[in-house]
Amino acid sequence: MLLIGLAGLEVAERERAWLAAPGVAGVILFARNYADRTQLMALCESIREIGGEHLLIAVDQEGGPVQRFRAGFTRLPALARIGEVYDRDATEAVRLAEEHAWVMASELRACGVDFSFAPVADLARGNAAIGPRAFHADPAATAELAAAYVRGMHLAGMASVLKHFPGHGSIAVDTHKAAAIDVRPLETIRRDDLRPFAECIAARVEGVMMAHVIYPAVAVEPAGYSSVWIRQILRGELGFQGAAISDDISMAAAGAAGGVAERVHGHLDAGCDLVLACFPDVVDEAIAAVARRAPSHPGRLAALRGAIGASWDSLTDNPQRDRFVARITALDATQANA
Repeated sequence: MLLIGLAGLEVAERERAWLAAPGVAGVILFARNYADRTQLMALCESIREIGGEHLLIAVDQEGGPVQRFRAGFTRLPALARIGEVYDRDATEAVRLAEEHAWVMASELRACGVDFSFAPVADLARGNAAIGPRAFHADPAATAELAAAYVRGMHLAGMASVLKHFPGHGSIAVDTHKAAAIDVRPLETIRRDDLRPFAECIAARVEGVMMAHVIYPAVAVEPAGYSSVWIRQILRGELGFQGAAISDDISMAAAGAAGGVAERVHGHLDAGCDLVLACFPDVVDEAIAAVARRAPSHPGRLAALRGAIGASWDSLTDNPQRDRFVARITALDATQANA
């Protein structure tokens, strides 16, 4: 039920009990958990030795401003760079989206990480938290590029997790810092923001992260706390059968539900399968909150586990990867010279 954050580069003594707790489904890693690839592989192995092979290991490795592992990994350009190419050559941009995804996913799988929370399917319409993390402002362009990204992740043996449903890009507020309210009618959200999610769900994505945004035309609570958004629209209307995942419960906009326990229960009661408790200072309370709850749907969580990936040695002796890396990293050089 929970994806929890750890404090440092190794599993601390108090964290061993967290990993063995029945309500913990896995770990989300951050830059604070990374020194180099050798350390990362040792940490992933330790997590599973302590908590079991079933534990999921995730990270945000989008590229651009959100890339937790940098030294020793390909420096990935922001998705907006691919969207800029789309305006000149849509076919080339689709190819770059697949290659970006494959490089990102294959490198993580070589280190034992199951999945990245990717791709961002929000529209690039000025949100402070999204910015260059989104492909494009146009729903059709975003849908095509996001679907290509999903294909690239799948080719590398990685599940894909869209974010932030039903769309975080069309309001200015950063939900890390404040409550966010999107007053548009459902018909507008369906026409624009839902289109990339719908097309990627048709491509069989394994996970969807919910937005901490309130859409009062649909529900009074943020989407991650809303059974209307999760059960009626995401699952009923769009036919999504994978894992619904909350955004981090420590974000300011998550406070609508109350304290840590109320935030955890609010997400799970609404239909989330996984709840993110990213900061170690909330993990004890989050684990206590789920102690008497029934476990999440096992099939949905199992689908998030990575397939057998290539080793790092095989990646470095791979001419195709060399071509992909050269092409995607050139996007930042092109932007710098523009």
